[in-house]
Amino acid sequence: MKSSTRTPADDGFFMPAEWEPHARCWMQWPSRGEVWGEQLPQAYMAYAGVARAIRQFEPVSMVCRPEDEAQARFACGREIDIVPFEIDDSWARDSGPTFLSDGAGHIAGVHWGFNAWGNSYWPHDNDAKVGGLILDHVKAKTFTGPMILEGGSICADGYGTLLTTEQCLFNENRNPELTRQQIEERLALHLGVRRIIWLDQGLEDDETDGHVDMICCFAGPGRVLLHMPADKNDLNWLRMQDNRKRLEAAKDARGNKLEIIEVPQPQRNLKRGDGRRLSTSYVNFYIANGGIVMPSFDDPNDDVAAKIIAGAFPDRKVVQVPSLDIAAGGGVIHCITQQQPAGVPL
Repeated sequence: MKSSTRTPADDGFFMPAEWEPHARCWMQWPSRGEVWGEQLPQAYMAYAGVARAIRQFEPVSMVCRPEDEAQARFACGREIDIVPFEIDDSWARDSGPTFLSDGAGHIAGVHWGFNAWGNSYWPHDNDAKVGGLILDHVKAKTFTGPMILEGGSICADGYGTLLTTEQCLFNENRNPELTRQQIEERLALHLGVRRIIWLDQGLEDDETDGHVDMICCFAGPGRVLLHMPADKNDLNWLRMQDNRKRLEAAKDARGNKLEIIEVPQPQRNLKRGDGRRLSTSYVNFYIANGGIVMPSFDDPNDDVAAKIIAGAFPDRKVVQVPSLDIAAGGGVIHCITQQQPAGVPL
């Protein structure tokens, strides 16, 4: 691993927007049996379906345990690149690296600390290493992120603005020793951001402690998509109203007000096996080269959300992939993917 004691900001690197051109998408094959239980076979097929949908637009690399390599190759097909590494779980957004760009055709990456969403799952030592293994695999320069951070907790516009939530980053199960200022400094130095827009809370019963990628994302410079329930008695409605107020009061790093586009919450309020609310969100999609791969939930709002998102990305083809079997594990399509920007690794 080519590591560095310098920060990305020292070397001119920053986190690019997800709509910038990609070299490929990274995923991790379902591995933690207790998460899926009897639904593990359905999870295999759902992940393979997402991989094939993304492959229409760009290359896909699927990390899997060495003993699962034959199974993953069979399920995903010959067009998906299979990369055998020891892993614990299947959420590449969170345990994978944060790729960076210098704006001049070079890429590097940050390998953050990872503790499985506040030590919610054990073991997680393999997933704590996989970000560095991926960066080493692509021969990219590796910066060590000096805090616990999951990729699903942040969203960047590529122009110096970052979206995140206080519920997640200030949670005592992540970085209790760090002050707000120290967290902001680490984000600035390792992601190249100049302004952080702090939302409050994520979705009810979201076991990630409020990841921003379930509720809000940039859809272009100065434009955000915001998850919004229709029912004012829904706890998520109160949370999203507060987040909307914060977005309305905010400006991006270039001093511009934000255009806010609401995306409806799925109408069906589904439960997990333990009684917790199932986290379903249309905002949790993957932006591919020329495409949007977004979830569908066998819900009346599937088509409504697809039209709104297509309108926000008029130059991209929208492909919906059934995602209830993914949601059963605790996330959706953005959670299981990680983009590698186009560029030459340093």
